[in-house]
Formats: sequence, C-alpha cells, structure tokens
Amino acid sequence: VRTALTAREQALGERLLPPTVVGWGTGTPAALAALPEATRLSIRTEQGETRGSADRLPPGVHALTATTPDGRTTHAHLIVAPAGLPAPPARSCGLLVQLYSLLSRRSWGMGDLADLGELAGWAGRTLGAGFVQVNPLHAAVPGPPTDPSPYRPSSRRFPDPVHLRVEDVPEFAYAGDRDRVRTLLERAGELRGAVLEKGALIDRDAVWEAKREALELAHEVPLGPGRRAAYADFLAGQGQALEDHATWYALAEVHGADWHRWPAALRDPRSPETARARRELAARVDFHSRLVWLTDAQLTAAQRTAREAGMPVGIVHDLAVGVHPAGADAWAQQEYFAAGMSVGAPPDAFNARGQDWGLPPWRPDRLADSGYAPFRALLRALFRYAGALRIDHVMGLFRLWWVPEGHPPTEGTYVRYDAEAMLAVLVLEASRAGAVVIGEDLGTVEPGVREALRER
Repeated sequence: VRTALTAREQALGERLLPPTVVGWGTGTPAALAALPEATRLSIRTEQGETRGSADRLPPGVHALTATTPDGRTTHAHLIVAPAGLPAPPARSCGLLVQLYSLLSRRSWGMGDLADLGELAGWAGRTLGAGFVQVNPLHAAVPGPPTDPSPYRPSSRRFPDPVHLRVEDVPEFAYAGDRDRVRTLLERAGELRGAVLEKGALIDRDAVWEAKREALELAHEVPLGPGRRAAYADFLAGQGQALEDHATWYALAEVHGADWHRWPAALRDPRSPETARARRELAARVDFHSRLVWLTDAQLTAAQRTAREAGMPVGIVHDLAVGVHPAGADAWAQQEYFAAGMSVGAPPDAFNARGQDWGLPPWRPDRLADSGYAPFRALLRALFRYAGALRIDHVMGLFRLWWVPEGHPPTEGTYVRYDAEAMLAVLVLEASRAGAVVIGEDLGTVEPGVREALRER
C-alpha cells in the first residue's frame, strides 16, 4: 500500500497541474494561479474555440495544455461550472411514491410510467402539487430472482424497462400473434387483480416475464420511418455506452447475470471474442437497446405531463450510491471501479459492526484522469427526464468507506474523492438541465460537507 501511494503521489507531484482542474463562474481557476510565471496556456473549449487564457470561459469541460518556459508540458481537463445552482422554484408540496406500488386498473401487476404520468397530472392540476418523487428506476440485474433492491442496480445510467406501459408502445398494437397478445393481456389482468383485489404481494419477476414476452412481440414489428429515424438518433446519441449495456444483457441471457462467471474472454467488453458475440447476438442487442429507447421516451413523457400540469419541478428521480458488482455498469466500466472493494459505512451508534453494501466504488484517480467522464455521462442521462435529482448518500461525493473483500466493515477505511470536481460536474449538468439537486445526508457526515453543499 505504501509503495502504491508513494508512486501515485510522485506521479502527481511531477505534473504542473492535477489531471482535472476546476473553475467556478468566470474567474481564473485557483490551480492556474500557482503555475510558474510566463507559463503558456492553450485551451480548447467544449464549444470548439481555442483560447490562450482561462478568463471568462463558458461553462463546460475543456481541454487544457500548460507549457512552462523551460518546455515542461501538462495536459488536463478543465471543468468550468456556474458558481452555484439557482434557488429552486417556490416552496411547494409533493408526493413520494414507490413506483412499483402505484397500481392502476391498467397496469400489469405493478405500477408503471403511465401510472406515474397519471398521478403527476392529477396531483398537479387538482392539488397544486409541485413534484412527485420516485424510488430509483435504474436497470436491475435480471433474474429470476431479480435483485430486489433498487439501490443495487445493474446500471445507474439506463432505466429499467419493467416500468414500461406496454400498451403505450405503438408497435404493440400491430403485433402479429393476436392469440398470444390476448393471452398476455389476460395474464396481466390476473397479476393486477391478485394485488388490487386479493392482497397478493407484487411479483416483479412474473410482471417482467409477461412484459418481456409482449415487448418481444412488439420488437418483431418494423418501425415506421419516423420512429426508425428517432431510434437511430437515440442510438447515435447514446453511443458505445448503450451498445455495451445492451450487449451485457444479451450475454447475460446466455451465460447468466454474473459476468465474473462468464468465459474469460467475454469478461472484457473490448475483447475480440466479445465483439464476435455482439455480432452473433445482434438481434438481442437491438432488443435491449430498443427497450432503453422506449423507457426513456415514457420517462420523458411523464416529466412533460407533470410540467404541463403546472408542477414547477415535476418528477424527482433518485440516484443510487452505487451499482451491483455483477451488473452491466461494473462490466462495461471496469477501469473505473476498484476491484476487490465494496462501499459501506463505518461503525456508528446505529451499527457497532459497520455496514457493507456490496457496491464496488469508483476509483477517484481514474475519474480524475478522465475528466469525470463516466460521472458526467451518468448525470446527463438522468437529467434528460428529471425535474430534480435526489443524490443518495451525497457524502459519497467527498469520501466513501471502502471495505476490502473478505474483511468486516470495521477493517474498512475512508477513501477521498475530489469533492470540488464532483460538485462542479453536478452543478454543471444540473444547470444545463435547469434541474434541482437534493443531497441525502443521513449517516456519518464529516464537517464541511453540508456547508459545501449549501454554497453550491
């Protein structure tokens, strides 16, 4: 450990600048003021301009090059964010719902996104509510059984299609096997009736089994030219991240939902074998990509309904603190996760043994080296359809309790993140979306965290 820390500190000490530099507002970032005199700067802005000064840069993530008179050069990411988010809209009341429990007589045994839109439209127009807050709707690790916790998802970036209202998918109306469609609708009615009329527990896996079959029927229907163009635009916008996500789900259907147990070559998302498997499973990759597109559209529609009903905020989404170690994000973004580590909490007044949440942490060094690219992409994806975002365990932007695999939480330690950079990314993406941010600060909160959140 000492050797690794010494090597890292030496590498950072030899740089003119840290891998990521932060600037707030229009002033010059503090890190640049400490550079040797006569250091030349070259900044390629996110907007495509080249500048020789860091004064009055537009918000964004820019590429910075610093060269000293003696020829030393360092490249860095420069994050420029507004000094803080504006005050949220006027104080208002709202509703907190667990979406799966929001059943109507049109849903398939658990609440769906059309139910969410109905609730938001009703609450906004008749109660004057300002928001509806929901549990995390991140993509789950598939079953059976599905991992039951919305706070241990397969992916935080992409939503779970189990929340789709199947009848609102246009292609479903044109599915060819009408007998199968009728059977599935009858099955949906049975699942719904069991919960609403007989007091049965919600059976998420049974609901998904019926929906998956219905969505596969819809997937066989060709998209019309307009929808085909919209889908192509979505694929292009989401890029490699969506392709990786859909590939993981296609591979999980063949090899199981824990990528650590897949054939060795498939554990690497960039291996030639994975590329070959992606081609062989192209139809399933497209199916899972299509599900993300459909879910994104219904999430966007729910937020639009909320705002049209007069809600100043609309839908408040929930960002879990981490992901399942066997899931899609942990597979696709392995270079950003700390292998053999788990996030948890230290011993406290509530639990003398501490806690192990079974979530792999992001590596702060890799985040900084990338200009926080995965964090930026995650936030941008969620803000597509969120009027506000609740950050679970917001103290994790500052530090996380890492627990080594096979050890009790009492043997963990705090590992720090660059909180200024994490907050700058959060403020930048939220400001671009015009969204509100809420930090959940339950637990062990170190001094200065709440003050820093309040400042931004």
